[in-house]
Amino acid sequence: MSAMPPTAPPLLLKGFEVELYTGRPDGTVVGCSAEAAAALSGFVTEPDCRNLEYITPPDASYGEQLELLLEPRRRLRPWLAERGLTLLPGSTLSTGDSHRFDRSDPTNPYHGYIEVTYGTRVVTASVHINLGLTDMEALFAACRLIRCEAALLLALSASSPFLDGQSTGAHSQRWLQFPLTPPQVPLFEGHGHYIAWMEEQLQLGTMQNVRHLWTSVRPNGDNRPHDLNRLEIRICDLITDPLVLLAVTAFAELRIQQLLQDPQRHDPLRASSLDAQALAELADANDRASARTSLEAQLLHWRSGHPITARAWLADALEEMAPLAQASGLEPWLAPLHSVLEQGNQAMQWLAAHRAGTAVAPLIAASAAAMAQREEQLNAEMATERLRPLG
Repeated sequence: MSAMPPTAPPLLLKGFEVELYTGRPDGTVVGCSAEAAAALSGFVTEPDCRNLEYITPPDASYGEQLELLLEPRRRLRPWLAERGLTLLPGSTLSTGDSHRFDRSDPTNPYHGYIEVTYGTRVVTASVHINLGLTDMEALFAACRLIRCEAALLLALSASSPFLDGQSTGAHSQRWLQFPLTPPQVPLFEGHGHYIAWMEEQLQLGTMQNVRHLWTSVRPNGDNRPHDLNRLEIRICDLITDPLVLLAVTAFAELRIQQLLQDPQRHDPLRASSLDAQALAELADANDRASARTSLEAQLLHWRSGHPITARAWLADALEEMAPLAQASGLEPWLAPLHSVLEQGNQAMQWLAAHRAGTAVAPLIAASAAAMAQREEQLNAEMATERLRPLG
């Protein structure tokens, strides 16, 4: 008797926080976030003015999120063009200057703390993926699973091999330089454990406020640590192509749906031969390995601690989730990941071109132009509604 096909659960609410660098078409980074945020609705500043951020509102539909990702850029690009500027790809100051901090708000004391404490280690551009979960048991189980597989999401998204015009030798220089805070974060066993741990960190001063938990994955909500309603994935480098970003999101969502359907098999606290402390250490070590060599990284699988490459782990996971992806209607949205596995992520493609003799600035410039062209193509397709029926 053949196995029953999986039933399709409702899609989770999702939303994105997208950080971008602004600069000249030749790849030179030029900050303007305070002016852009003042002129355009929906944009906010980061402590360094070379970063600009926008946030998409929660919506479960992948088609709606595609529009929500594109719409702010449609308004931003003409404003930048009037000033001879554009959007730059990558998650570090690829062409410089990482030796100075360029404050967006010199009067903000928290920004002052960031500058003095961390300097330009935090002047990175990334994308945070938020997935809505309001049941606390499900939320913390999802945090455990995604924390233990965060290295896979970094492997797909790595886009920061350069700093100050040089190759760093890493695929995600951003993740290696970003100051994880606090340095050790446990695998939370539940909401009570999280609340107690957060209160202890605030008392110890290892965190300045409830937002100051800078880790690969964290629970989030409007009144942390008590009122939580989503999982926030923070490890991804900037993914400039919205369809690839949505594919990475679909991968994470399907892993969570597998977990919700069978917690015994997919919750690391239940399904691993390792204890919670060993799992947290394994996850952090995998993240560092993925930052260095992304898809080629040798990782340790959370189920057993056995070695496996990121590329092989991702291929296995995609094969396992294929029936659920089909039942959920997410197969088309997941499809771009297959080409990432075959052709390499942004960092790997840049490094190959750099090894072949192309300097960093021309690579960033060419990719900035390709990024704008890709948005034009997607906007044209959206205008004809060809992508809307997919989800």
